[in-house]
Amino acid sequence: MSYFAVAATRSDDTWEATEVDLDGASDIDEVIDVLRDANPDAEISLLFVEADDEYLVIVRLDDGDDARIFGSDAPFADESRLGGVLLGDIDTDVRAGIDNTELDTPVTSELDAHPVGEADLLSDLGVSPETLIALCAKDGMLPTDVTAEVANIIGCGDVLEEVHEA
Repeated sequence: MSYFAVAATRSDDTWEATEVDLDGASDIDEVIDVLRDANPDAEISLLFVEADDEYLVIVRLDDGDDARIFGSDAPFADESRLGGVLLGDIDTDVRAGIDNTELDTPVTSELDAHPVGEADLLSDLGVSPETLIALCAKDGMLPTDVTAEVANIIGCGDVLEEVHEA
């Protein structure tokens, strides 16, 4: 399974982004270490992992503390080694508690994707859980598109785009 992983870090209201390699990571703690190493002094560190034009995982660290994780689709954990590393311990179904009235695609059992984790991990940055779920559920949206849209909302779109194009 192919993937692209980019760390976006913010220090002093300035975003930086760098591509990261997760091939050697054998568990989520090692992934978190890779994210911390991208900028040890970051106030906010985000890791966007896009896999096979199907799956998106977002990992967030605030001041290097405990990680918060969101995955666009739970089957990613079963379909690849990296998916298992990133989502293997996540079992929180984010469909519960989401306000369907704010979504183009209702988050019900009919939704093709099965998002898991903490959909509210970007709420304070302007991306509500409903927006994140709606982006992941929207027909024709690839993980790259979701990452770009989220990055634009939170203010790091330009730096992420530079890394994507490099």
